[in-house]
Amino acid sequence: MKILLLIPMLFISLLVSANPISKNNIADKELQKQIEKEKKYAKEQKFYQKKDYDLKSMEVNIDSLNSIPDVQEEDDFDMDDVY
Repeated sequence: MKILLLIPMLFISLLVSANPISKNNIADKELQKQIEKEKKYAKEQKFYQKKDYDLKSMEVNIDSLNSIPDVQEEDDFDMDDVY
């Protein structure tokens, strides 16, 4: 009779003692996920900082715009041509 009481108690104690290990494992996995998110956030913030860009080479020379021809608008739109 004592054996019947002892076996379930042993089994339950093993389950309870194994549970914190899995909780620590889950916590470590979540911590690693958060660290990866922080690394990604830091990388994105570095990308969005304007001090890292040199946009002087992308400026448009105003004098070169004179060589582009003007495009004339067509005002003769007629709905009869659509059908």
